[in-house]
This record gives sequence, structure tokens and C-alpha cells, in this order.
Amino acid sequence: MEIRNLMSFVQVAELNNFTKAAEVLGYSQSTVSFQIKQLETELDCLLFERINHTITLTERGKELLSYAHNVCKLTDEFKQNFEEDKKLKGIIHIVAPDSVCEDMLMTNYNDFHSKYPDISIKFTAADTGDMFNMLDRNEADLMVTLDNHVYKSDYIIAKEEHIPMHFVTNKSSPLAKKKKLSINDLLEYQFILTEKEMGYRRILDKTLAKMSIEIQPVLEVGRTDIITELLCYNNDKISYLPDFVTKEKIKSGELIFLDVTDVETDIWKQLIYHKNKWVSNSLNALIEYIKKAEFNR
Repeated sequence: MEIRNLMSFVQVAELNNFTKAAEVLGYSQSTVSFQIKQLETELDCLLFERINHTITLTERGKELLSYAHNVCKLTDEFKQNFEEDKKLKGIIHIVAPDSVCEDMLMTNYNDFHSKYPDISIKFTAADTGDMFNMLDRNEADLMVTLDNHVYKSDYIIAKEEHIPMHFVTNKSSPLAKKKKLSINDLLEYQFILTEKEMGYRRILDKTLAKMSIEIQPVLEVGRTDIITELLCYNNDKISYLPDFVTKEKIKSGELIFLDVTDVETDIWKQLIYHKNKWVSNSLNALIEYIKKAEFNR
């Protein structure tokens, strides 16, 4: 049984598409089809059901997928252990919300790069559901969430922490010195929020919906640095953001937290990877760095 055939099988199974698998692998579609046919002949069983241009794993195919993941993982590990050059290198793909990508890039990227100059990092902004899909298809190596606490048996939580959230506004806002505000006290003002259905914005909307309240923001934007800058120049705008995003401007006095007593959300920051992901030395170095640099700050 050829390892490259197993690798092709894994890609087809995860992408549910021969053409996309061929593109990822750099093969022609006919080559991938031939490799799968070789596996089916060798194992004397059907691995995929093909109906109306759609494919699904058979029960035997599902059994093989688990073994194939382990073989691919061990193969990669074997290759690394036998490399003469032990220098940490490679490309690592992280998916995270905009605010986390921005924070990691601005706060720690230069330090990480100075320590590991041959490790390249690719950042992609995505919602939590899309992140899990990317891990499942091995299109990303790590994900960082800002969402409800997530636990799924197919994933490893490398680190997690509860994230404080606040409504924030300009220091000159009429609300700045008021205590024990309710959400209704805020509704006459304009909101600038992150995109609807994304992470903590989605959770906020659900929390308010239970109170029969819906906020229609004047602006929705994923870039939290833009939101905080706009708040600094407008005393009639409000946003809802993680404390790590507003930390510096709160410290400088440009923004202030609003004392809203009737809205609570349960937001967690979690560093996650798939349980079948082979953790190379380079990936492990990044995981350990993020755990120390990004959590418990």
C-alpha cells in the first residue's frame, strides 16, 4: 500500500471532491482517481459512493480514514526526525477573529519572528464555525476563538481563558460618569460593532434578544483598531469589545468602561487544534509561544 495513495485518500475524504483534492496535492484529477482505484482494488472494497457527481465515504472508507490519518501523521514525524537540519522552519496557518489576528500581529509577531526566523505564519480571519471546518479539512493548523466555551472530542484545547468584555465609549461621553446603567440607557446612542454573526458580537445579539432588544449599529467593521479610533473621536458612540482590545486606550484615559449592570456574556479565548494534527517541532514552538504570550496577559 503506497503512502501517497493514502494521502490522496485523506484529501478526497476531507474535501469530498476529487478535483479540489487534486489541486491541493498538485496532481491531475485522473491521477487522484487512479490512486483511489488502486486502494479500492488492493483492499477489495469500495471506499466512496459516487452518486450524481457527489461522493460520500462508505463504512469501510470511514474505517480507513482513521488509519490513514495515523499513517500520514507518523510519516511526517518520521521525515522530520530524520532531517539532518533540525532548525525549526515551515509555514504555519492560524485562523482567528480579526481582533485576535490584529492583537497577535501588533503585540508579539516581531518577537516570535526574531526567535524563530525560519517559521512563517499565515493569518486568516474567520468565524468560529469556519475555523472548525478549516481544521477538519487540514486547511489550517491552529485556531484561536473568542466565543462561547467550546469542547468537542475531535479537538485539543491547548490553552483557554475567560475574556472580560465591556461596553466602551469616549471619555467625554454624557454616560462617562454614570453608574449602574442599564442597556436601555445606552440605546439612544449610536453603536459601532464588529460584524453580525461573528464570535462575541453574535453572543451579544443573542443575549439582548432574550431581553427583546436589538441594536442596529451605524457601522459594522471587523477591525477593532478602527472601532477604538472612531470612539476616541466621537463622544456619542458606543461599542462592545474585549478588554485586551481596549486596554491601552483605557489606560491612557481616551476611552472608559461603561457600568452596565444587566448584560453579561460568557466569552472564552481558546487555542485549539485537531486531535489528528501532527504537531511538528515548529508547530509546537508556536503553540508554546502563544500560550505564554497571548494568554494570562
